[in-house]
Amino acid sequence: MRRVLLFLFLILTISAHSQSRKIKLTEAIKLAQQNSPDYVRALNTYQAEYWRYRNYIADFLPQLSLRATVPEYSNSIRRIINDEGQDIFVEQNQSRIDASLRIQQRVPYTGGDFSINSQLERVNRFGDQKSTNYAFVPFSINYYQNSLFYNPYKWDRKIEPLRYEESKRSIIENMEEISLTTCQRYFGLLRAQVSLEIAKKNLSNQDTLLQIAKGRFKIGKIAENELLQIELSHLISQNNVTTNTVLLKKTSQDLARFLELETESIELETPEKLEDFVVSVDKALSEAENNRKSVIEFRRRRLEAEQRLAQVKGSNRLEIDVRANFGLNRRAEDYDDLFQDYDQQQNVSLTVGVPIFDWGVTKSRRKMAEADLSLIENDIEQDKQAFEQEIYLHTLNWSNQRNFLATAEKAKEVALKRYDITKKRYVLGKITITDLNIAQQEMDKAIVDYLNSLEKFWMDYYTLRRLTLYDFRVDEKISIADIIFD
Repeated sequence: MRRVLLFLFLILTISAHSQSRKIKLTEAIKLAQQNSPDYVRALNTYQAEYWRYRNYIADFLPQLSLRATVPEYSNSIRRIINDEGQDIFVEQNQSRIDASLRIQQRVPYTGGDFSINSQLERVNRFGDQKSTNYAFVPFSINYYQNSLFYNPYKWDRKIEPLRYEESKRSIIENMEEISLTTCQRYFGLLRAQVSLEIAKKNLSNQDTLLQIAKGRFKIGKIAENELLQIELSHLISQNNVTTNTVLLKKTSQDLARFLELETESIELETPEKLEDFVVSVDKALSEAENNRKSVIEFRRRRLEAEQRLAQVKGSNRLEIDVRANFGLNRRAEDYDDLFQDYDQQQNVSLTVGVPIFDWGVTKSRRKMAEADLSLIENDIEQDKQAFEQEIYLHTLNWSNQRNFLATAEKAKEVALKRYDITKKRYVLGKITITDLNIAQQEMDKAIVDYLNSLEKFWMDYYTLRRLTLYDFRVDEKISIADIIFD
């Protein structure tokens, strides 16, 4: 019974894996944009940038925090300074409990940090002289700024929104890159399927021709040389079937794993040509400048270089650190006495650093930052020119690609018709096997050339989408919502 069940299970398993799945190019692309490893990588990268931006937004919102020590116990000998300024050793046996509440807010317009604090502390002394003391700060207002000449928050407010916008455009470009990869794998498998069909058909034709040649050789109508040539062609056809069978297995595995399919038995449909639509160079450049991440990237890179220069200038000149504090406090031995007769506390400090002589370090740092900025600006200009040239050349190439495809299709039809006529003439004995082989080779080449031209047509279409992030076929911008939330 167990053997029967195992046998049935194996049959069902083999049957499930042997079931082929029919897929169109558009369906394969949609599956890749939902399941492929490239999609997972693109989505994770976008999510990381999304949470980076959320963190940047949150950093400029008020931050509320609570800290507490419950408790801290100490029983040791410590060195302290007495009222006369002398070092003495005292025995310390006490515990301390404290809690503080803090609201902190960044000030983007100045580059400082503003905070309001409240603190309660209790100290218990043990031993011969037991006592309890309390200290309470109902509120204290604090402000701290590291430098008056460099404001990092101002630069963050310029750069981080650009970085986030760049990530949104980047994932759309990554999705279009997935379309290109899928298209390439799709046509790789389609070409392997067609090549195997050609090889099998050629082998079948060679079987027929070989039988005809053997009959003619027996009655002396053809020479042995022609028979050997047909036998050689038959052997080559057998090898071609074997080679293309292995290639079909590899390409089907590549596509199935990329699409996360459960079966490697895939049947592909030859894509049709797209309806005719015109793409102007001006329109393509305009959409690319409005949609591509490169345009945002150029601005971000320039701002980051300007930020580094501003930071160097701000730290190489007069340095001023500002700290200010105002609040109330109270200490008492009884907890109830903490909430009356508060004492004021004020602290203001201004730290000034003046560079006098540094052997040219300040100047060299500034010159290095200025040189980096100049280099970045030059690189951006070169990248911008390459960006525009790529779109310009591809748009011109797209306008001619449809003509190339039509020519390849016509060549395929002519080659098929020529081979059919040549085969009939060979059967009638009017031409040699050499002429038939040439017609067959030209037919096989024309079929593969048409598939290559069709692949180039679709690859160019998706490349145009990736370069502009615009679908000219439906005349609309490619948005992130169409990809992530479908």
